Amino acid sequence: MELAKNCLDVGLFTNRLDEMKAFYGERLRLPYEELLPLGGGMQQHRYGLLGSVLKVNHSRERLPERGPGAGYRRLTISDPRTPMPLELTDPDGNSIELVPAGQRGIRQIEIHVGVTSEADFAKFYGKALGGERVDEKRYRIGETILSFAHDPAARRADKSASQTAVEVIASMRAVGFRYCTVQVKNCDAEHQRFLSMGVWEGAAPVTLGKVARISFIRDPDGNWIEISQRASLTLTGALAAP
Repeated sequence: MELAKNCLDVGLFTNRLDEMKAFYGERLRLPYEELLPLGGGMQQHRYGLLGSVLKVNHSRERLPERGPGAGYRRLTISDPRTPMPLELTDPDGNSIELVPAGQRGIRQIEIHVGVTSEADFAKFYGKALGGERVDEKRYRIGETILSFAHDPAARRADKSASQTAVEVIASMRAVGFRYCTVQVKNCDAEHQRFLSMGVWEGAAPVTLGKVARISFIRDPDGNWIEISQRASLTLTGALAAP
């Protein structure tokens, strides 16, 4: 992939906005960046995460609880203030780990996924996403590490047809880590490359005003990955379909 930003973003959904802001903003001391209205009773609160963005998507409507073994399982953050690994849970029960800078090769963040097939994910992260192999179950994309391990509770989603971006967001609405975002220089070109490799299409590219052009793909278990061409990160700023 031709990245526009050298790290991945992480998105979660919550009903507990005040508690989550206290945890991520006050306890972890992540810098608050901005608030983006998403419509449909949703707001996105964005926190800086060592070059990544933690997207805290708050819903006024009650969200379904996350199922056991669901997809994105843990977010590990490199923290020079931490003398040894520290395991935490946020107010929604999401697993957070702080590690000393550079420990286990984590210079920035690591996103861990519970999976049904380690072989399928090694192929997906290494070939489709073009990740650099760190070790048997870990791949680096830019500065971000994606890791995986077989989880008996993991379930592979039934293969479904492509949806609209609005339908995808509706499908993702549940408590917990629900997606990650890869910022690229050309959304359409990368999306077409994924399809040519047989990657599961989540949603075709669509332009969001003057802000971004996005699409969605799904990993072998059906977890969501947003492909984003953000105007502020590209030299041309052009977002229209080719």
